[in-house]
Amino acid sequence: MKTIYRVKTAALMALTSIVLSGAAHANPGSNKKLVQRAMTELFQHRDTTAVQRYWGEPYTQHNPAVPNGAAGLVPLVKSLPADFSYEPGMIVAEGDLVMLHGRYNGFGPKPLVVVDIFRVKSGKIVEHWDVMQEDVPASKTKSGNPMFSPRE
Repeated sequence: MKTIYRVKTAALMALTSIVLSGAAHANPGSNKKLVQRAMTELFQHRDTTAVQRYWGEPYTQHNPAVPNGAAGLVPLVKSLPADFSYEPGMIVAEGDLVMLHGRYNGFGPKPLVVVDIFRVKSGKIVEHWDVMQEDVPASKTKSGNPMFSPRE
């Protein structure tokens, strides 16, 4: 019984070490720069060749309106209206995850404040989630604070 316990404990410790070492090798600073460049080039400059430079395959997309695969981003960007604009805000990274707070104008009838969450692997964006909410002007919030402050 003690031998089985030791083997299970050793296996659990080895698995934990593998998982933690993967997170430790992720470079949050590099990942932040990668996501900033990728989003700026793709959504501000509308440079669809950015998909080849910054997105990896397989690319898993959790937004229900966008298909899996990095190639699905190209028609999305090409379909954006002429008055579309993207403003990046604060960015936070931990391990292989990067969160970027931004505002999208022209994506819908009202500006959207969005938190885009990316997973980066081997220097490429490989997964994406987002949370979107219609922007409310500071004058209409109970706190008087804006929902979004552009990055300076």
